[in-house]
Amino acid sequence: MTVKAYGAHAGDQPLEAMEITRRAPGAHDVQIEIAFCGVCHSDLHQVRSEWPGTLYPCVPGHEIVGRVSAVGAHVKGFKTGELVGVGCIVDSCQHCEDCDAGLENYCDGMVGTYNSPIADAPGHTLGGYSQRIVVHERYVLRIRHPEAQLAAVAPLLCAGITTWSPLRHWKVGPGQKVGIVGIGGLGHMGVKLAHALGAHVVAFTSSESKRAAALALGADEVVVSRDEDAMKARRKSLDFILNTVAAPHDLDAYLALLKRDGTMSLVGAPASPHPSPQVFHLIMKRRKLAGSMIGGIPETQEMLDFCAEHGIVADIEMIRAEQIDAAYERMLRGDVKYRFVIDSASLAGEGSA
Repeated sequence: MTVKAYGAHAGDQPLEAMEITRRAPGAHDVQIEIAFCGVCHSDLHQVRSEWPGTLYPCVPGHEIVGRVSAVGAHVKGFKTGELVGVGCIVDSCQHCEDCDAGLENYCDGMVGTYNSPIADAPGHTLGGYSQRIVVHERYVLRIRHPEAQLAAVAPLLCAGITTWSPLRHWKVGPGQKVGIVGIGGLGHMGVKLAHALGAHVVAFTSSESKRAAALALGADEVVVSRDEDAMKARRKSLDFILNTVAAPHDLDAYLALLKRDGTMSLVGAPASPHPSPQVFHLIMKRRKLAGSMIGGIPETQEMLDFCAEHGIVADIEMIRAEQIDAAYERMLRGDVKYRFVIDSASLAGEGSA
């Protein structure tokens, strides 16, 4: 079936309207009419070939929310009319150690929502900047938020789970002091989630202008990272740091803030490497520098349920599909609070964004 979408035919070309083909639902598939799709920094990196291996035409988008319009004959967990979401994963091998553990995000055979090779035309997955998507039921997520919040739920499917997974893995909770580095699309979700988990949250930003916003998001303290005295005053004070910055920067400045046995997890993915940290910042206090990538399907559902229970959504700005290139440029300048979301009705010339 042909549907309208927005994508690019080359890395140096703007995104444009196009038509793509979606398969008919198989026995275990769920067909979803997309209502909204969040805009992730990864979309920009991939569609502009800043990350290697981009397959064209490239239709980005892996923060998808919408309504079930059809289900395969063997689907038991979903029915037509339900609100659902699709994140960064649409398939995996389903039988390896990672998949068995519900960590499909680490499966060597993980199929991303866009830019992953598949048998269907055009030979790779096409993402959520489109009217419809068909996904195996295992990778479809139930949304329990009120429908009025649906657009603001979309970024939870990437920004939410990307920050939730490391917070849960390193058991962030009451009695811990946690640093969130960067107050952007990922960081603003990290502050909200760490606060809701009961931690004392210290937000780090390079901009004094973000202080009030970070406090409003739930931070207990805000530190301007350019303030050497403020950084020095917090040395050896943090149990865990979630570093969301997607640009190369000095990691040593933050490693020094960790207590003995503290961990800093990187979730931002810069297009070029960070400067290598000094080994002594790690070995002198048995600190750990780690990474984390999105999350598995069970923990993504856990995150969505937690957010619905606690009234947590992303802070968003709605755009029409044809505004995506301008939104990318604003995103590069940090000119969004904190996540763009595409109104999928605009793909058909509708919507009011």
